[in-house]
Formats: sequence, structure tokens, C-alpha cells
Amino acid sequence: MKMMQLYAALKSDLQAIEDRMAVTVTSDFPMLSETSLHLLKAGGKRLRPVVVLLSGKFGDYSLETLKRVAVPLELIHMATLVHDDVIDDANTRRGQLTVKSKWDNRIAMYTGDYIYAKALTVVTELDKVRIHQILSGAIVQMCLGEMEQIRDFFNVEQSVRNYLLRIRRKTALLIAISCQLGAMATDAPDRVSNALYRFGYNVGMAFQITDDLLDICGTEKAIGKPPGSDLRQGNITLPVLYALKDEVIRDQLLREIDLIRENNGQSGSAAAVQLVRSSRGIGMAEQLADRYIDKALKALNGLPDIPAKRNLMDIARFVAKRSY
Repeated sequence: MKMMQLYAALKSDLQAIEDRMAVTVTSDFPMLSETSLHLLKAGGKRLRPVVVLLSGKFGDYSLETLKRVAVPLELIHMATLVHDDVIDDANTRRGQLTVKSKWDNRIAMYTGDYIYAKALTVVTELDKVRIHQILSGAIVQMCLGEMEQIRDFFNVEQSVRNYLLRIRRKTALLIAISCQLGAMATDAPDRVSNALYRFGYNVGMAFQITDDLLDICGTEKAIGKPPGSDLRQGNITLPVLYALKDEVIRDQLLREIDLIRENNGQSGSAAAVQLVRSSRGIGMAEQLADRYIDKALKALNGLPDIPAKRNLMDIARFVAKRSY
């Protein structure tokens, strides 16, 4: 089953999650409702709810139970995006104006905080302390990842290891626990939830590396923002780190990055983007993403051979090859 078919098969359950998210963030304060619903209405891949639902099929599947996992996970993801757009001074997200651009930074920060808080009210409906502990621990790690990214803005001497640790915290962990908690909420065996965590972690690592590749190689129409946005914000991603190892272009690329930094990201990044595109950094980053996908698929070995397992395999392959 391919991705469009998978989303069609889960359509009613995903719509129920979408409806619950809208109800959850709607407030008696009109502006708060408007800002909170702004990003929700822009849509998205809804990867986290999808893997929650699929992981729940390894246990005693219950949509009502799984909504209490999928809704907070997706809302937490949305809250981080609202905050990220302030930090990154981003004007567009998913082809739409960001909350910070349509309103202002202060409104955006409090909107993100509000969405975080509403997410936690949903998960408390589950009488499973371990799920609460895992979720709160993940939020702590995500905050650390965000702070590490800020610390390393324009740091061209950072190691690949630092980058991988950062994206583990920022991106991979939330996808990993989406798989894990979907299984735990439906009382799947521990060995199953642990295997699904490993699957989600490796998919999440590949997902972020692919995201960083798309920021260099994608088009504004496809990715919903101008290419090179990461570089203009000072975020030195994996393809750039690998490109900097290429002695042929290293000095020129460093000069372009310095120019972006000196102009506070206001100058264009087209020249730097072209240098990275022409380097071996693209191929090296693609190879690492593929290795993570291989690990994700191996993590599913030994799990029951049910349709959800094959669906998860399709998701892993989609993440490796996606263009948006």
C-alpha cells in the first residue's frame, strides 16, 4: 500500500484526530483560537498521528485511546514549529504566513506555549503514568535540542556527531515515542513497543536529514519556503557540514557563510546553496539517510506480519525518497 492509499485507509480515524486537535486548541479568547488554528488549518503530513495509529494496531486497537496519544504528540510538534519560526525569523511555513509573521513574535511565543499546555491536558486523560513520563522526558530533550541549535548557529566547526545528537533531540525522539506510545497505549507487548521505538527513531533521523537536504535541493513551491532558509538562519545542516569537508570549495563556502552571518541572514544564500549542491555533501547526506532507513526496516523484523507492519515499511521508504 502506497502513501496515498494509506492515508485514504486511515482517513476517518485521522479526521477524528484532526477534529479533536481543533476542539482542543479552540479558546474563549478569539485571538488565541485564531492563532492556534492558523497552523492547524495549513495542514501537514501528520506523520506522528499516522504512526500512532499504525503502532496501535499491534495491540488492542482503540481510536478513543489513541486519540489521547496522537493529539498531544501532533500539538507538541505544532508548538515547536510556532516557536521555531520566531527563532528562525521565518515568514512562511507550509506555503502560508507563519504566526509570527501574520501577528508578531510575542503573540507567536504565547501561542506556542498555549498549544503545549493544551496538548498536556489531553494526555492526562490516559491513566498510564509511564506514558506521561516518556512524553515529558521527550519535551525536555526537545528543548535541549533547540538550545543546542541556537548555540551552534553559524558554527562551521561543529562535528557531524553534534549535528546528529541535535536532530535526535529535535526531531527523531518525537517520532520514536509516537511509535512507542501508540503501542503502549493499546497494551502491546514491551518487545513490540521497544522495536517500534527503534523504528521511529531511525525514521526520524532520516526524516530530518532529508528535510535538510530538501532545504538545499528543493524548490520553494515544493517545500513551502525559499531554498537555503536554514543557511540564512545560521543553521549548519548535514549536507553543509559534509560540503565543508571538500577542500575544493571549502574556502569559498566559508566566505559565503560569513557574508550571510555578517548581514544577519538578510543577504541571499543562493551562492552558498549552489556550492553545496555541487559538492559531494549531498550524496554523503543521502547515503546516511539511507542507512537510517535500513536500520528502521530491520527494527521491524520479528514483529507480527500484519498490514500495519507493511504500512510502516512504506512510510520508511517514503521518508527516504520524499520531495516535500
